[in-house]
Amino acid sequence: MILGVATSFTHKSPKEWAKKHKELGCKAVVFPVNCEASPALIDDYCNAAKEENLLIAEVGVWKNTLAADVQERKKNITYAVEQLRLADRIGANCCVNIVGTPHGPIWDGAYAGNYSKETWQMIVQSIQTIIDEAAPTHTKYTIEPMPWMIPSGPDEYLRLIEDVQRDNFGVHLDFVNMIQSPKRYLFAEEFMEECFEKLHGQICSCHLKDVLLLKEFTFQLRECACGKGTLNLERYAELATKERKDMPMIIEHLDSEAEYIESLQYVKERLKEVNH
Repeated sequence: MILGVATSFTHKSPKEWAKKHKELGCKAVVFPVNCEASPALIDDYCNAAKEENLLIAEVGVWKNTLAADVQERKKNITYAVEQLRLADRIGANCCVNIVGTPHGPIWDGAYAGNYSKETWQMIVQSIQTIIDEAAPTHTKYTIEPMPWMIPSGPDEYLRLIEDVQRDNFGVHLDFVNMIQSPKRYLFAEEFMEECFEKLHGQICSCHLKDVLLLKEFTFQLRECACGKGTLNLERYAELATKERKDMPMIIEHLDSEAEYIESLQYVKERLKEVNH
């Protein structure tokens, strides 16, 4: 596995961006500009990454492709198509989004309708449309799992892959997002192994973070920085490396560049044996 962070760090040029990531020990990056950037700027970032031997792990979408407003939905699907085209052009491992929802004002919110048959069909059709229109030749379109929307576990992901029926649909594994029950938390290592076993051969990129059970009732989990929770990060890295030696593991959801640097150094030290 190779490490990256979900921040682009403060920089003045693509070369400085790539150099800073390399100096901090990253071998994977999240692409820092989107499809609306000029072709020249996109090429500059892509070339800078290549010069520093940085794998471009992810291009993000982060738009609600199931939005209730039809015009907004069309706009977001078009953006997803262009992001997937960008990802394919620069050779990224994956283009990633969550499925979104038509059932409320919070695009990544928890709603009962997220699990309806109608929503499932909308999800399948939107993914098919994005992949078919973008027509990628290298990069896979992926969906990040979420605790309260599809896919919230490996079996749902497998069913989604089966229904989408597109070769360029792959898996983005955010293991922590699928820990949404006491059993999965208390038997996290077994659940982790289940995810890698069932989704073997289809995982393009992973997110890296930790999770902690709070003492307050009722059942409450808190996402946290690596090492501040209870996950067996070594086992996670071992499984990711077994799946793919250059599997990107991207540290995310920290509040500052300093926190990212601190977490990156901690993870590098803790997982150094995995990479030997």
